[in-house]
Amino acid sequence: MTFIIENVTVFDGRTDALAEGLSIVVEGNTIREVSDTPVTGSDAQRIDGGGRFAMPGLIDAHFHCYGAEANPAVVDKMPPGLRALHARRIMEDALQRGFTTVRDAAGGDHVLAAGLAKGLINGPRLFYPGLALSQTGGHGDMREPSHFEGCACAYCGSMSVVVDGPDEMRKMVREQLRRGAHQIKLFVSGGVLSPSDPIWMDQFCDEEIRVAVEEAATRRAYVMAHAHTNAAAIRCVKSGVRSIEHATMLEADGVAAIVEHDAFAVPTLAIIDAIRAVGPSMGLPAAALAKVGEVGDLALTSLDRLRAAGARIGFGTDLLGAVMDRQSREFALRREVMSSLEILRSATSVNAALLNMEGRLGTIAPGAFADLLLVDGNPLDDVTILEQHERLALIVADGRIRRNAIA
Repeated sequence: MTFIIENVTVFDGRTDALAEGLSIVVEGNTIREVSDTPVTGSDAQRIDGGGRFAMPGLIDAHFHCYGAEANPAVVDKMPPGLRALHARRIMEDALQRGFTTVRDAAGGDHVLAAGLAKGLINGPRLFYPGLALSQTGGHGDMREPSHFEGCACAYCGSMSVVVDGPDEMRKMVREQLRRGAHQIKLFVSGGVLSPSDPIWMDQFCDEEIRVAVEEAATRRAYVMAHAHTNAAAIRCVKSGVRSIEHATMLEADGVAAIVEHDAFAVPTLAIIDAIRAVGPSMGLPAAALAKVGEVGDLALTSLDRLRAAGARIGFGTDLLGAVMDRQSREFALRREVMSSLEILRSATSVNAALLNMEGRLGTIAPGAFADLLLVDGNPLDDVTILEQHERLALIVADGRIRRNAIA
């Protein structure tokens, strides 16, 4: 299918230099041309953009396709078919908020990828890790301290699996890659929702982390790591981890290590804000509500330190359950310490680089995938208008028009 979007003001995903009166030619799933002169001699469908703001589709680099409930232990008890139905709704809703690409952070798999490829899910482009990997008693181990099996049997849930030692790590990373994983997810510090680990806890030894990085590299993949603490972030980047998730408690040396090793940080303010606002109604235990205070009080300071140091800052949300509709609130939360341009870059071109898709995603340019939005208003003036989803007049993902509200 070929169509032409005419008379738009284009933000390319990188700079605040806008080009007005352009035409974008979409052929198949690719942008064929971006022209400053009218495109003639074509009988393709034409869409009058009316001078609207054209921008790359948004990318959420910390998303939970299977996050049907706030407590992953509850998701574990769902039949697989029901989990898949929830995932379809979750992904389709994200696309209608303008997120044309998501990077899943735990459990996203070939099943969802196949559903997207067959058109059974009208959702965003998906990068998935398979099961996230946790040590026994780590952030991905959803067993309560009171749980007893009579043996040291490993946990395997819907979103994560327990591995201990370099050999188990190597085998499980290879298994996720065999199943098509685009990246490998590790838990390297304590977390909020897990029942038995404090936030400050170091998880996985350095050798286990290095093994995961080595095995991912054999498939030209990489490791993303849950790491709230400064110590965890430093350990990760020194071992070759590409992406530090959450990064809520960073100090100067942790930020410097991320920059030195050319890694990415992916803060996730939306989930902290959501738990603080409605945590009790989400059914979260008191321990989780207490732990979110530890990370929440420092998250903005860490983000500001990353920004000041020139770190590569990605955009993620980490939402689960009933609060997933707060995905676009991440824009307003970051506005406390970042400019609108910095936030838009995080959600487009920086995330594209993180995904090893620079030039294909996160930009409007010839040869890029046709993932783009037309917005009523200029998000460079006020990025929070992206919370107003009715302002998304046109959503194009993978070359297909997914919403057209242009009169």
